[in-house]
Amino acid sequence: MDPTTILLFATAAVASLFMAWVIGAGSSGATPFAPAVGANAISTMKAAFLVGILGFAGAVTQGGSVSEAVGTGLIDGVSLPASAVIVVLLIGAGLMAVGIYTGYPIATAFTVTGSVIGVGFALGGDPTWSKYAEIGAVWVLTPFVGGGIAYGIASVLPRSDVPEDVSVPILAGIVGVVVANLEFAFLTPLGGTLAAAGTAAVPIDGTGATATVSLGLGVLTAALVRWDIRRDRAGGLRRFLLSLGALVAFSAGASQVGLAVGPLFPLLEELSIASPIAILFGGGLGILVGSWTSAPRMIKSISQEYASLGPRRSIATLVPSFLIAQTAVVLGVPVSFNEIVVSAIVGSGVAVTGGAGVSPRKLGYTVAAWIGSFVLAFGLAYGSMLLLGL
Repeated sequence: MDPTTILLFATAAVASLFMAWVIGAGSSGATPFAPAVGANAISTMKAAFLVGILGFAGAVTQGGSVSEAVGTGLIDGVSLPASAVIVVLLIGAGLMAVGIYTGYPIATAFTVTGSVIGVGFALGGDPTWSKYAEIGAVWVLTPFVGGGIAYGIASVLPRSDVPEDVSVPILAGIVGVVVANLEFAFLTPLGGTLAAAGTAAVPIDGTGATATVSLGLGVLTAALVRWDIRRDRAGGLRRFLLSLGALVAFSAGASQVGLAVGPLFPLLEELSIASPIAILFGGGLGILVGSWTSAPRMIKSISQEYASLGPRRSIATLVPSFLIAQTAVVLGVPVSFNEIVVSAIVGSGVAVTGGAGVSPRKLGYTVAAWIGSFVLAFGLAYGSMLLLGL
């Protein structure tokens, strides 16, 4: 193999690791457990340790879907060369680093997606309109769906006529059913999901075997949470909140690793240097290191904003965050955790305070920053590739 090609791939791999580190160090590494830290359910250092481990696990076991979409699903007709991959990753990571340093809410999903599309167009690629429509629908609907679910949950949890040993176990049961149907790479031989693996391990007759196992896991989860809350209400809520934080951290690794390693996937097909699982492993490792080295400061900072939420509103925030993140993983859509969590916080805040603590100006600024992130990344990537062509 040509030494220049190897050097370019190595440079792209280093840029990918840097991107993964930035993701782990940024909001994706800090957000999942920030509500739990703000509610005094876990310490900052323990949260950073867990979010790194769980993010790594999510990246390795579920990261392939979004990675393939970012690497090969955004542009038709061309395959990104090593130089283009380097441009994409440096722009995405650079903008994220600037956002972390300056405090601007720059979203990783928007910067990387904009960079890939910009580079692809500069190389003469064709747009994949169906994928753009899918991504656009998820991005536009996330604030309404996430905020709406959070609003509903936050409206119900404090009500005296809906006891928490009823409402919270119902939420736990729904989460349990979703977990039973998550797709994992290591379960592919057994059907891909815990429910399908359950039917293989304990054969159940009938066409509804998977649904039966899913419902069974949901009922079991609800029963355990109900028992825990009845035994110790405050402790039960805290443990359920920590479980949700763990699921969100896992989902963050699964969805965000694709933004770091997805651009490398076209090179894997072209050069046959490494396997996709090895690339996912490296990306997960980068997220883990980023979470362990820099996320504690970010978690502590973000948790101060969550401190007023309390365990119930934090639960209302994390449930839709988990559901939307896993929906994006299934669809193979790059999604911003910043957008997901901010939307859920706003929804729960409107339910609890009537919107008194929600600043329209700050929300407008945040949305403008998200849109600006995509446009800026697209322009920089397109212009950089034109300059390289010259």
